[in-house]
This record gives sequence, structure tokens and C-alpha cells, in this order.
Amino acid sequence: MLKQAWEIFRKDLASELRTRYALNALLMFVVVTLAVIMFSLVGETLPAGAQTGMLWVVMFFAAMSGLSRSFVAEEERGTTMTLQLLASPMAVYLGKLLFNLLLVLVLNAFIVAMYLLTMEQFFVRQPGLFWLVMLLGGIGMASATTIIAAIIAKANTKGTLFPVLAFPILLPLLMAGISATKLAVEDSSWSAVWPDLQLLGSYIVVVTTVSFLLFDFVWKD
Repeated sequence: MLKQAWEIFRKDLASELRTRYALNALLMFVVVTLAVIMFSLVGETLPAGAQTGMLWVVMFFAAMSGLSRSFVAEEERGTTMTLQLLASPMAVYLGKLLFNLLLVLVLNAFIVAMYLLTMEQFFVRQPGLFWLVMLLGGIGMASATTIIAAIIAKANTKGTLFPVLAFPILLPLLMAGISATKLAVEDSSWSAVWPDLQLLGSYIVVVTTVSFLLFDFVWKD
């Protein structure tokens, strides 16, 4: 199963590097969004909570823009049945999850770097804690969006349906991520952030486990 998952990950990565569909769309979205935020806040002073909230809003909508096409390539090329015959459902989910995880982590790192460069008021006082929250948030986001992308792959209105389904599922992750990021920015202690880290870890375990259990039915129906 691991070999099949690795081959699916390599296929998706090679396809993305060749077409750059998601990368180009995501980079343009991030640059335009951050430029709008920067110019609209000239001369304004925002509290740490508002700044971290805007950061997670940018990461959420960037993920919505790029991850919805995880299973669309197979549907458009008519190769879904071939993939079902050649690989087990667990291998397909794991391969897609690895690709989405790589895409989310690279994307979030780019967004944070651009956010730090453009937002003069945004300063991280606990870098280790901050990047741990970004890592857990990225894993949870990739896990949830992978199973949602599989559910909406056969729908006609993928672009609209994906964020509508994703928002309520990702809401606990977003709330914990925003709270933990705010505490990391404000130089709070690790003990103060521990409940949010526990929630992020629990979210990842629950969503990933449920996704592995349900993917067989979602993928074949």
C-alpha cells in the first residue's frame, strides 16, 4: 500500500509541476489578497487577535482555491476507473493526502513569510510555538480537505460546493488555530496554549481516522 501511495504522490506532484495549475492560482490569490489587506490598513493599528484572524482567513481561502481539484484530474481525463483497478482505496487516499499536505505546508509557509514582510505590526514572539501551530493546522487542513475533495469530485458545482462543505468541518480547526496563533504572537506560555494544541491534535486524529474508514465508500460510489 505504501508503494502505491508513493507512486500516486509522485504522479500528482509531477502533474502539478508540469501544469502549475494550483501553484499559479494560489500564488496569484495570496499576492492579491495580501496587497489588498496591506493597502486597506495603511495607518491603522490592529490588535493581535485581528491580525492572526486575517492570517488564517487568507490560509483558509487559499486552501479552498487549490485543494478542491485533488480528484478532478482523474474525473476530467476519465482515468478514475483505472486508478480504482490499480490501487487500493487506502493507497489513493494516502497518496492524495501526502500531496495535499506538501502543498498546504509550502503554501502556508509562503503566506506567513509574505505576511511578516508586508504587515509591520505582526511580530511573532514565540517562533517555535508559532510554527508548531502552523504545522498542526496544515496537517488538519490537508486531512479534512482531501476527503471533502473526494466527496465533491463528481459534482457539477465543485467550486461552490467545496468551501460550503469545508467551512463547518474546518471550523473547530480554525478556531483553535487562531487562538493558539494569537497566544504565540503575544508571547504567552506553552501551558496557556496547551488546550488549543490538544484540540488541534485531537482534530487531526479524528478526521484522519474517519477519512480512512469512509474513503472506500466515497471513492467507489
